[in-house]
Amino acid sequence: MTENKLTLSKKELNHVFLRSYQALGCYTYDKQQGIDFMRAMIPALEKLYPNHDDLVEALKRHNTMFNTTCALVPFCLGISCAMEEEYANDETHSMDPESIGAVKIALMGPLAGIGDSFFWGTFRMIACGVGAPMAAAGNIVGVILYLLLNLIPSTLTRWYGFKLGYSGGRQFLAKIQADGTLAKMTDAAKVLAMVVIGGMIPQIVKFPVALTLEMGGGTFVLVDVLDGIMPNLLPLLLSLAVYKGIVKGVSPNKLIFILLGLGILLTFIGVM
Repeated sequence: MTENKLTLSKKELNHVFLRSYQALGCYTYDKQQGIDFMRAMIPALEKLYPNHDDLVEALKRHNTMFNTTCALVPFCLGISCAMEEEYANDETHSMDPESIGAVKIALMGPLAGIGDSFFWGTFRMIACGVGAPMAAAGNIVGVILYLLLNLIPSTLTRWYGFKLGYSGGRQFLAKIQADGTLAKMTDAAKVLAMVVIGGMIPQIVKFPVALTLEMGGGTFVLVDVLDGIMPNLLPLLLSLAVYKGIVKGVSPNKLIFILLGLGILLTFIGVM
């Protein structure tokens, strides 16, 4: 940390915002948009943490799983920039750095629900309804209208969302740090983040078991029995096994190849 107050200028903030357009540039199975989020934060982190060790710690803090609607990624980036700026100037060390990642992860689920409804379920359908008939008739204006009706709401949301996340985030952080709410919010955000990630397991993790046995004139369907015990039990057990492997230091790439091989083997013998 430094004694001089570190403040992000328009230059660093603009660089962070422009990098938000690459939210799907390096989409991975284990971190999804996490690597792109970390890369977008680099201009801000380099300004806030001139010390190499502090910079590495900040990069690791953002090199985690993250995923939300692309148009709302700048909002999360703005809040993260505000929180990193607050932490970089926290001489009393009263701010828990884990709260930065916890708040970001806690926001991604609700924002994705809102963003997908608007940008995929509303604006895109309106754009298709207006532009598709004209494009089908050979009119290039239909294509232009489709692009504009998609890009204008998305661009405005990105720009004002980033500004709101950064400026509003700074004011909000100053208030909750002064009255002691930050510590309580950090604990709540960590719990909510785990709930959000856990709730995504049935949608992200698939374990389609096709094993059936003929017993006493009836058919024994393994997946129905397991779902009767607990819905999505196999995806949960698989997720816990992968998590345990990561905790023990097994690399994500090795786990991916293990799962790939397991899937091929189980499919070959007819279990999946």
